[in-house]
Amino acid sequence: MVCVDSNQNSTVQERPKAIELFDKKKGTRILLADDDYEMRALLKLSLLRAGYKVVGCPDGWRLLEHLEHYIILGSEDEKVDLIISDIRMPGITGIEILRGLPQEIEYPPVILITAFGDKKTHRQAEQFGAAAIFDKPFEIDDLLAKVRKIVPLEN
Repeated sequence: MVCVDSNQNSTVQERPKAIELFDKKKGTRILLADDDYEMRALLKLSLLRAGYKVVGCPDGWRLLEHLEHYIILGSEDEKVDLIISDIRMPGITGIEILRGLPQEIEYPPVILITAFGDKKTHRQAEQFGAAAIFDKPFEIDDLLAKVRKIVPLEN
C-alpha cells in the first residue's frame, strides 16, 4: 500500500500479515489476543491441551479482523465461542474491543487478562460486560476452570 502525505512524499507501508484461521473441524473455538508472545504461546498451548480450538492474535487489530468475519460478515467458518484478550496492547486495548462490541447482536463472552489490574480497570471490565478478569500473574488452572464453565467443550 502506498500513502502520500501532504508534502507529496510517497511512503511504502508494510502490508499486514495474513490472519491465522481456525481449522474446519468442529470444536469449541477461542480467540486469544496478547501482544506478549510468550504469554500468548503459553495460553494457547494450555487451551489446546485442554481440547479447545485456538487462534492467537498478536494485537487487538488482528482480533478485530476475526470478529469482523464472524460477527459482521456472519461467517460460520470463523465462528468464535470465547474471546480471551489482554487489556494493554499496542493499537487497541482489550477494554476498547469489549466496549466496541455491538450491543444489539450476540457476541462471544470475553475474558480479560492484565498485568495492570486496578479497581478502575475491573469496574470498566464489568461495566462493559466482561465474563471475567484475571490479574497477571494468575494460575493457568484457574483460567481453564473459568473457560470450562463459560464454554464447555463440545463432544
